[in-house]
Amino acid sequence: MSVTSAKENTHKARHAAWLELFFDLVFVGLASQLSHGLHGDPSLAEFAVFLGLYFPPWWLWVNITVSVNLFADDTARRRLLVLSAMVFLAMMAAAVPEASGDRGAVYALGYAGTRLVLLGLWWPATRLPGKERVAVWRPVTYCLGSGLLWALSALVPTPWRHVMWAVLIAAELALLLSGTGRGLPRRLHTGYLVERVGLFVILVLGESVLALITSTDHVWTAEAGVVALLGFVLLAALWWSYFDFGAASIELLLGTAHERLTYPLSRDVAGFLHFFVTAAIISLSAGLATAVDEAGHPHLPTGALVALGGSLALYHAAHACIALRFGATIGRVAAWAVPGVALPLLVALFGEHLAPWLVVLLLTAEAVAHLLYARVTTARRRAAGSL
Repeated sequence: MSVTSAKENTHKARHAAWLELFFDLVFVGLASQLSHGLHGDPSLAEFAVFLGLYFPPWWLWVNITVSVNLFADDTARRRLLVLSAMVFLAMMAAAVPEASGDRGAVYALGYAGTRLVLLGLWWPATRLPGKERVAVWRPVTYCLGSGLLWALSALVPTPWRHVMWAVLIAAELALLLSGTGRGLPRRLHTGYLVERVGLFVILVLGESVLALITSTDHVWTAEAGVVALLGFVLLAALWWSYFDFGAASIELLLGTAHERLTYPLSRDVAGFLHFFVTAAIISLSAGLATAVDEAGHPHLPTGALVALGGSLALYHAAHACIALRFGATIGRVAAWAVPGVALPLLVALFGEHLAPWLVVLLLTAEAVAHLLYARVTTARRRAAGSL
C-alpha cells in the first residue's frame, strides 16, 4: 500500500466532514447502552458480553472511517449509504440490552446491514482504472459474504448464535492480521485517521460526562456531587494526557513511518488497540455512574470496583501496547505503565472496604499523576533534544 508521507499529509490536510460527525452521533447512543449494561455490580460474564457486543459496531466504525478516508467523494449515493449505516447501527444499539437473548436477531441483522453498506462504498472501486482497481472478490467476500453469514445467524438459536458470531469475528480478525494492505486502492491519510480516532475518544469521554450528570441528577446529594466532581477531574486528566501526548505522538509516528510499515501500524494502533482504549472509557463511565449512585453507601460492589480500577488499568495497558508497537523501549514504557496498571488494579482488588468517594479519589490521583509525569518527562526530552 502506498501511504502519504508526513509532508504530503500536511500539504493535503483533510478533516472530518459534517456527514462523518453526524454519523458518529449514533455511537453516543450505542456507548450509553453498553455502559448502562455495566451499571451496578456486573459479573465477569457481563464484562465479556460487553466486549463481545462492542467489537462489531466498533469494527464497522473503523471500516467506514477507512472507506471515507480512501474515497473522498461527497456524492448523494455515498451520503445515503452512510445514513443507512446509521439506521443499522441504531438497530444494534436498541438491541444491546437483550442482544444475548430475545433481541439477538435484530442485533445480527443490524450488523448484516452495515456490511451491505460497506459493499456499496467499496463497489465503485472495482471499476477504477489501472492499479487502483479493487478485485471484485474482495468486497464480495469481505462485505457481502460476511453480511449474509451474519444475517443467517439471526435464524440460529442461542447459544449457537453467539458461537457463530465469535467464529465470524475471529475469521475477520485473522484475515486482517494476515493482510499487507496491498488491496487498498489509494493512499491512506494518516493525519485524518488520527483525527477521526481522536474524535471517537472525545465521543466516549463526552458520554462519560453525560453519565455523571445523569447520575447526579438522580441522587442529588452532597456526597454524589463530590464523587461526580472527582470523576470529572479523572476524565479531564485522561483527555489532557491523551490529546497532549497520545494523539500527538501517534500522528507524528504514523506520518513519519516507512511506507511499508504504515498499514500494519495504522491497523494495529487505530483499529485493534483503540478498541481497548475506547472500551475502557465506556466501562469506566459505568463505574463512575455507579459510584455517584452509591455515594451514600459505605462501599462499592465488586463489579463497580472492576469497572473503575480494571478499566483504568486496561486504558493504561492499551497505551503501553501502542507505545511498544511504535518501538518504544520496555524500560521507558514500564516507568509509567507499571504503576499505571498496578495502582488501579490494587484499588479494584482491595477497595471493597473504601468509601465510593475515596475509591474515585485514588483513581483520580493516579490519572493526574500520570498526566504530570508525562508533562515533566516530555519537557525534559525536548530540552535534551531527544523528542
